[in-house]
Amino acid sequence: MRDPEAELRALEGDGLRRLLRRIESPQGTRVDLADQDSCLNFSSNDYLGLATNEGLKAAYQSHIGRLGGGSGASRLVCGTMAAHLDLEEKIANLKQTEAALTFSSGFAAATGTLPALCRKGDVLILDKLCHASLIDGARLSGATMRIFPHNDLDRLESHLEWAVGEVGRDGRIVVVTESVFSMDGDLAPLAEIATLKERHGALLLVDEAHAFGVLGPQGRGLAAALGIESLVDLHMGTFSKAVGLSGGYLCSRRATVDLLINRARSFIYSTAPAPALAATISDALDLVCDSRGETLRAELLERRTTFSPDTTSAIIPVIIGENEAALAASAKLLKKGFLVPAIRYPTVPRGSARLRVTLSAAHRTDDILSLKSALAECRETH
Repeated sequence: MRDPEAELRALEGDGLRRLLRRIESPQGTRVDLADQDSCLNFSSNDYLGLATNEGLKAAYQSHIGRLGGGSGASRLVCGTMAAHLDLEEKIANLKQTEAALTFSSGFAAATGTLPALCRKGDVLILDKLCHASLIDGARLSGATMRIFPHNDLDRLESHLEWAVGEVGRDGRIVVVTESVFSMDGDLAPLAEIATLKERHGALLLVDEAHAFGVLGPQGRGLAAALGIESLVDLHMGTFSKAVGLSGGYLCSRRATVDLLINRARSFIYSTAPAPALAATISDALDLVCDSRGETLRAELLERRTTFSPDTTSAIIPVIIGENEAALAASAKLLKKGFLVPAIRYPTVPRGSARLRVTLSAAHRTDDILSLKSALAECRETH
């Protein structure tokens, strides 16, 4: 029988062992670590700085006082509260779809949606750099999986042509991509992907986790920025990044959402998120979508431009290569007062370990300039 200690030693030897880092302060652009003084945080997905927004904290406290701390059951038992339905109506209207379903996390949304919609005999076609939750959801479905090289439209079209001849009359073909890729920060060619899926009669699922709140009118995401929302069949995303809270969503046709209610196991067999959380997310969406959100997006764009005029998102990867070198670079930055994690396999391909810099509207210009200087020093010594 395998010895877990031996497995841990093997991970250690490969530079792949992970440890939990204790944060003593609230989430923010500056955090207190258990074993170190305060440092600048460039590792969070809190792109608009809403995780500690005073108005949202007050709203959360108010909603807890009104609605209590928990929901008591799964959504199909007695856990569907008015706050959940109001939030789903709001996100559906925002994404301009007939209906929406919320999940406890983005991971739950992905691993619930794909197996609910696809089964043996169907075909799922995924970008190679899709998030692990999408890959896991695809595997759970039992459908045939085809992977196309990152943003390779020619290979995608080839897979679609093959899939059309493979699925039966009732079979589904679903193309799956992120809009902003979580570890590279680059954008999918969504307009071209939408054209290909239309041509071949496929469905398109777009995970807007790292674009929602950041890109497009009202922060609706990359599909909205490109004016192709109506060509996306399944809009997926999270409330745990730019919205500053937690949870996931799937927006689509009413019939599709109803099917998920009946088949998505991560939805059916999970206790519903706290109604106070759902109500606070609804408040946060109001903020994200109005003039306050526009101001924050403009500030985030300014921070991105300060770091590099070529950024396409709030995620900037600094490719190092080997695991130990990436860990050493991250440790050097931490000693200088910057929290920038080393990202390694299996999150990224072998040999492409990196520092993943994420920016927030709450960062100051001086913070960005200090980080750039520290990164330059690391490169010189690498």
